[in-house]
Amino acid sequence: MHDINEWINIDQKSETPVYLQITNTIIHNIMNGRLRKGLKLPGSRLIAESLHINRMTIVAVFDELQAQGWITVVPRKGTFISNELPALNPSRIIPTSEVFCVPAKPIFALNHKRVIPYPSPGFPDLTKLNLNDGFPDAREAPTAILMRNLRSLSQQKSYRRYLMYGGPEGTETFRQVMAETLRDTRGIPVNKENIQITRGSQMAIFIAASLLVKPGDDIIVGEPSYFGANKTFEQIGARLNRAPVDENGIDVDAVEAICRRRQVKMIYVIPHHHHPTTVTLTPDRRIRLLALSVKYKFAILEDDYDYDFHYASKPMMPMASLDRHGSVIYIGTLTKTLAPAFRIGFMAASEDFIRLAANFRRFVDHQGDSLLENAVASLYRDGTIARHIKKTVKLYKERRDQFCALMTSELGDHVKFRIPDGGMSVWTNFTTFNLVKLSGLARKQGLIMSDGTDFNSHNVNYNSARLGFASLRAEEQITAIGIIKKCLK
Repeated sequence: MHDINEWINIDQKSETPVYLQITNTIIHNIMNGRLRKGLKLPGSRLIAESLHINRMTIVAVFDELQAQGWITVVPRKGTFISNELPALNPSRIIPTSEVFCVPAKPIFALNHKRVIPYPSPGFPDLTKLNLNDGFPDAREAPTAILMRNLRSLSQQKSYRRYLMYGGPEGTETFRQVMAETLRDTRGIPVNKENIQITRGSQMAIFIAASLLVKPGDDIIVGEPSYFGANKTFEQIGARLNRAPVDENGIDVDAVEAICRRRQVKMIYVIPHHHHPTTVTLTPDRRIRLLALSVKYKFAILEDDYDYDFHYASKPMMPMASLDRHGSVIYIGTLTKTLAPAFRIGFMAASEDFIRLAANFRRFVDHQGDSLLENAVASLYRDGTIARHIKKTVKLYKERRDQFCALMTSELGDHVKFRIPDGGMSVWTNFTTFNLVKLSGLARKQGLIMSDGTDFNSHNVNYNSARLGFASLRAEEQITAIGIIKKCLK
């Protein structure tokens, strides 16, 4: 063991903790026969000095090896490689210090073309400011109350059953609460049998589209439209027909023109704070779209992802509140109310559709987080959610006003935008500077912002991005806009 520093290599840049790197290397050398059974190991202090690391790191290594059964500690005698190893007897191979890792590619064939790439930015770098797509400020979420509810429910005898498997449609308690909320706040005439709980609205989009659309079927989306939904529809195999979106929402004349030419199975619309443009679908277009769905027998997938966050006046009632034919599948999410980490969404539709959706959900996710659903239900029933929404609507309106004022005063003719009536972001066109280049320069200055490419369609480069204001406090907004101003120069 005198050459220990020659076969234990520590990578200080690795994400794997140092003590685990050393542990894995020792196990590997036991397995390949370099370290024989019964061999006495040097003391932790001597090993630490040889490797130039803290002795407590080696103590942690020994603790881990002993817990796994690779070493035995004999009082007043020392530490030895176990005679009874937790693996088959190793056969001696050529000594090496390399630790085996799963190969980058499997031995079997993969068809990468089957899955459409859907890049993820990963968890945000908290050392940088983030002009995100339009997320709530997680610092404002009633997390402490929610965690308290979770602890309380988990300790109640009557709630132990929620630690077991349940139904794929969500807990009865939460579905009842959501049905009451949709009836009282949005005028949608539903009961709990009309509600399917999902892990966010993205799951709801996937389930609904999978049930409505076969490969090759025609659907209609806006131009532009939410890129996450479009990728989902393309993955399912739908043929996307695009109807323009103007200041009044999706062009219903264009929708009808497409329906005359093709057998449309579904239309995907975002009536409030359309993604990405933030415009609102006007009442006359909503009514006409409902009539077209009856005439041409297509489903309406109504994505109302941030209905509660409207600043100019009370938002219009969803199309689902006017639906008398079962045309609308209404979806929403609580991630905009609470925080993106709380993966709770919902789908409201006819009972027949919800039963089918619940059965389909089992193939991708047996059920949701039952305890979390009931803990959130408690937040609705004790008024916490209503108070939180009231507080954050006021807060986000103030942040919207300041953000738009800063863009006007500091960025001037470099940007063009309209002040959104609701939502958490501003659809911003950069008129004088390439957005991809700007995004790269901003990142070097400590600001993460979209490069706009996710919002481009198959033939249009908008050079625009959604700039989220809700999650930035006043001083953070000033810094962010200052960085953009500096980069534009």
